[in-house]
Amino acid sequence: MDDPTTTGAPPPPLDPEPDPHRDLPLVFEIGHGRTYAFDAVFRADHRAIVALVWALSGSRAVAEEITQEAFLKAHVRWDRIGRYDNPGAWVRRVAINLATSNRRRGQAEERALGRIGGVSEAADRTADVVGADRFWSAVRTLPERQQAVVALHYLEDRSVVDVAEVLGIAEGTVKAHLHKARAALAARLVIDPEDAR
Repeated sequence: MDDPTTTGAPPPPLDPEPDPHRDLPLVFEIGHGRTYAFDAVFRADHRAIVALVWALSGSRAVAEEITQEAFLKAHVRWDRIGRYDNPGAWVRRVAINLATSNRRRGQAEERALGRIGGVSEAADRTADVVGADRFWSAVRTLPERQQAVVALHYLEDRSVVDVAEVLGIAEGTVKAHLHKARAALAARLVIDPEDAR
């Protein structure tokens, strides 16, 4: 058999990006329907979701709590969520929404304490440690949707298509958010926007 590299034949096609849930155990599979096992999805996605929320919140403790809450919400609805093609995407979307709500609540509490002259001792001190990372500190100053898009794209190395699926938005919207976020981060971090690609 001839070597295709010497005969001029085209190289074999590249394998498509593997489905991260392809090898997860299924509870059952009937016809075209399938249900993933909750514990398998938890093991496959938990650490990545904690890291994603940590990047968005700046706090490991908050990230652990929000991730746990997102998986709890999934577990309660697992009869439906377990049949999704990518149940981890649903959990990520819930975790991002919870992180956004948590940040808004924290900002409201800080404003309220500022109005009454109090000093916020409730601020999570772990944020100071994570806040030393200039990039993620800058990301947390972006609008909420841009934060989520940047974290999914850069932290989890997800494609535009994957980010759109996780957030339930159009691919063009993801590209627009990435473009705006890159420009804003470049200005804040004084880097060339082309280097952020």
